[in-house]
Amino acid sequence: MNEKLEQFKRDIVNKKVAVLGIGISNTPLIRYLGKLGVNVTAFDRAGRDELMPALKSLEGLDIEYCLGPDYLEKLKGFDVIFKTPKIRFDIPELLREAEAGAEITSEMEVFCRLCPARIFGITGSDGKTTTTTLICKILEHHGYKCWLGGNIGTPLLDRIDEISGSDMVVLELSSFQLHTMHNRINTAVVTNLSPNHLDVHRSMQEYIDAKKNIFLYQDVSDTLVLNYDNEVTRGFVPEAPGKVIMFSRTADLDKGVTLSGGKIVYRHGGREVDIVDVNDIRIPGVHNVENYMAAAAATIEFVEPPDVRAVAVSFGGVEHRNEHVRTVNGVSFYNDSIGSSPSRTMATIRAFNDKVILIAGGYDKHLSYDEMGDVLADKVKCLVLFGQTSDKIEAALKAEVKRSGRGADIPVFRCASMEEAVRKAYENAVAGDVVLLSPASASFDHYRNFEERGNHFKKIVREL
Repeated sequence: MNEKLEQFKRDIVNKKVAVLGIGISNTPLIRYLGKLGVNVTAFDRAGRDELMPALKSLEGLDIEYCLGPDYLEKLKGFDVIFKTPKIRFDIPELLREAEAGAEITSEMEVFCRLCPARIFGITGSDGKTTTTTLICKILEHHGYKCWLGGNIGTPLLDRIDEISGSDMVVLELSSFQLHTMHNRINTAVVTNLSPNHLDVHRSMQEYIDAKKNIFLYQDVSDTLVLNYDNEVTRGFVPEAPGKVIMFSRTADLDKGVTLSGGKIVYRHGGREVDIVDVNDIRIPGVHNVENYMAAAAATIEFVEPPDVRAVAVSFGGVEHRNEHVRTVNGVSFYNDSIGSSPSRTMATIRAFNDKVILIAGGYDKHLSYDEMGDVLADKVKCLVLFGQTSDKIEAALKAEVKRSGRGADIPVFRCASMEEAVRKAYENAVAGDVVLLSPASASFDHYRNFEERGNHFKKIVREL
């Protein structure tokens, strides 16, 4: 019996509970609390029509709703408030309620506190979804029962009654989920860190501090996996409460996960263990070699090298991550809608041997695009832009042209929609070309999320 969970159930039914946000992560939470008989009020900025699919899934439960632009005006007198990850913890309404005695928490924080199984938590600016998926698949191949969730799109609190102490839980954790996290993560992985989400975080330091919560509450028996090649993550070592395993694609580490003779190897205690040949990795790009290194470091104590190789030769990648959609008249279309930052898009572009026709642009997260100029000039044949960041991306290319003269012959097209962008890219392609959607920007100027953007792109390509 999970005594912590049973105590939570006994306590929560006697409290007045608010849930802020009726979205992917919180709808199952609302349903779970409703079935327990908790007095729940669900809040959301959207109106009833927009939320109808979620509301229909909650029919039959005694849930109160506060909807619309002024939804937070009635956030008063609650004992427990579950906030959605994108809502900052320090908005006036939450600060007021916290001062009045309310517990401010989230679905993920409560899950981590109550979970009886070992938790693998993965965060980072780039690569965290692929690394999370790899860890889960490697553990499953060895025979563990695994639960995959978190920012990858699957909340788990409503499934916690089914999780046993012998299972493994693998969570992708965003900076928003970690911002107020004070719970223990047994194996923590930080893939890398570069500027991101500065439209929500007030500074790069706040973003870094949020990410650090993934390991600050570990104990001496826990493990932290860090990217040696990333200056920020390498600097976390002195703060780690437990064991640290570093991985590096560029440095020849004496201890940790590194490359040797074209293989990913683990060095420890004077021994070297071959894990997987990089040529066996099915998904392309050096960034995916790094993702396998991180996954190998996280699972090294629980699996055998053949488990890693079995996944490497069979796993074709995660949807919306450099995903091949279709080849039309010799033109190959790839969907990398997850590319919501310059660093992610640059890594994807570099995964291709030849120049690409790039479709980019989207919601502005207040990131710098200056570093993109060099990669655009070197690896892009034609640049197709639409969205808020179009000016910034084109300016990065122009700055590189002015600096080095490279990229002056790259045609740049401005478009008003995804349909126009795909059409323009196709018109300028010849057999053998690659058309790549990798926006280097978030999706929120035109879409609800990167999945919706990627699906729209794929629909248009399939109709060509």
